[in-house]
Amino acid sequence: MVKYLKSIKYLFVALLLTQLTGCGINTIPTLDEQVNADWAQVQNNYQRRADLIPNLVATVKGYAAHEKDTLTAVTEARSKVSSMQVTPETLNNPEAFKKFEAAQGQLSSALSRLMVVSERYPELKANQQFIALQAQLEGTENRIAVARRDYINSVKAFNTEIRTFPGRLWHWAMYSDLKIKPNFTATTPNADVAPKVEF
Repeated sequence: MVKYLKSIKYLFVALLLTQLTGCGINTIPTLDEQVNADWAQVQNNYQRRADLIPNLVATVKGYAAHEKDTLTAVTEARSKVSSMQVTPETLNNPEAFKKFEAAQGQLSSALSRLMVVSERYPELKANQQFIALQAQLEGTENRIAVARRDYINSVKAFNTEIRTFPGRLWHWAMYSDLKIKPNFTATTPNADVAPKVEF
């Protein structure tokens, strides 16, 4: 009889383990890794942009040396972004995440001003190196937008999983160290207001 009860106990444990493998116990770590991978892709594209900037600034300097303020703003914004240490913990620290995104927003703004400066110099706009760099920068900005969208979707899936049933139970029981992930917010003041276009 004791042997029979032991067999039933082992069968019950085996059945329970089989059920646990398909009930979502691995969903939270899988989604966490997806968030981290998508964030790495965002950083990869930010790095690509930062690598293009010195070449772009050098090309513009040759044509528009007296636009020193704009060139300095771009260089300083790039330096600020490059000096920030971004670690996986940044994703779990909303304040650090917000500072990093604000620095990236300043860099985007400075680059926009640089593109406006280029409009004033027809010979610069015709320069093949500038045209190639501008196209690469535009492509990189598009990649950043796509990488951010993917990151936002990953954060949404992760945050939804740890806040809904049964993920909430698994989060409480096994993954309580994983916090809700921060998402992107507009870093430009009044980004929600449509700009006025005057001719």
